[in-house]
Amino acid sequence: TGLVTSLARPGRNITGIMDPATELSSKRLELLKEAVPSATRVAVIWNANDRAMTLRYGEIERAARVLRVTVAPLGVRESDDIDGALSTMTRERPDAIFLVSDALTNLNRKRILDFAATHHIPAMYEFGYYVRDGGLMSYGPNLDDMSRRAAIYVDRILKGAKPGELPVEQPTRYYLIVNLKTAKTLDLTLPQPLLLRADEVIQ
Repeated sequence: TGLVTSLARPGRNITGIMDPATELSSKRLELLKEAVPSATRVAVIWNANDRAMTLRYGEIERAARVLRVTVAPLGVRESDDIDGALSTMTRERPDAIFLVSDALTNLNRKRILDFAATHHIPAMYEFGYYVRDGGLMSYGPNLDDMSRRAAIYVDRILKGAKPGELPVEQPTRYYLIVNLKTAKTLDLTLPQPLLLRADEVIQ
């Protein structure tokens, strides 16, 4: 984006912890397709007001073409739009849901989780707390780890380190979390290879 000179040496007065979520979008869709091989139509919910979220949606579209999956775009701009997105899914019945997480969609996550459960639709989320709240699966970094790394950077800067000389850090590990209880509720048998690769399986 031009905000930093490079990740290794950002320059200016900028550094931080980066979540490369756009690059992860294709992997998340691949995992969703592996979990639900019969899925040919995936509803994608994202904040259409946010450029970064729209970039993620674009990556999902590209991955969908490779996987021969049809994407049903459900861009939302405010909380009131969630009702319309849910109504569309009730009417058109996607095979699966992919939720792109940001402040807006996270604020409405309970409504989306409840909808997926009520309508028996498997869904992919970006972070583990969705799965612990009843979602089917997630793939992404550990937010607690990212917060700890950010706190370390704050401490170093307060002690005199120059932000522009601290590399922009990215997560080094991503976690696949699946909820078997939810899978059973959905009458979904998850493939054994997927379960074996999972970092956490919620029974």
